[in-house]
Amino acid sequence: MRLDNEQNIIHLVKNDEWMMNILLSAKSLNLPEWWIVAGFVRSKIWDTLHGFTERTPMADVDVIYFDQSNLDENIEKQLEQKLKEMDPQIPWSVKNEARMHLVNHNEPYSSSVDAISKFPETASALGLTLDNHNNVVLTAPWGLEDVLHMVVKPTPSFEETDNGAKMYEERVVKKNWQSIWGKVQIHHFQ
Repeated sequence: MRLDNEQNIIHLVKNDEWMMNILLSAKSLNLPEWWIVAGFVRSKIWDTLHGFTERTPMADVDVIYFDQSNLDENIEKQLEQKLKEMDPQIPWSVKNEARMHLVNHNEPYSSSVDAISKFPETASALGLTLDNHNNVVLTAPWGLEDVLHMVVKPTPSFEETDNGAKMYEERVVKKNWQSIWGKVQIHHFQ
């Protein structure tokens, strides 16, 4: 399958029953500005570009949303529990991006997509959601070029954060993407 633009990626996701079931589960929570982000999207793209016939296992499936009216972290745990009841095989992680700027030592985010733009790597600054008609919607605040060319580099906004270089380099070592996807190219801070 050709994979070189947004429509190709959306088509790839729509034809993946496992991914669609996960998206439908997340949608059922009726969360404001919800997205499933990062590795959920990136891994599918890289698996496809590498010609893998089996899905690369994921440490977690990150569901984010944006609700300034309730910043209680316990709500996130309750939402994770609801998702685990729907599908206990999935390693769910739920975060309200309206509070995550505090954890990440950033200025407050204005939306979920704004938060995605502050993720460490451009190739991971991706999200999927479903519209009211269950059409797949993709967001990529820094574009798709890096993920499609299998390039890992810091997002411009992450480069500007205090301690960004150290955190980025630690993530690159911890994630060790090249051991799974051999064609991935890592760019380091200058």
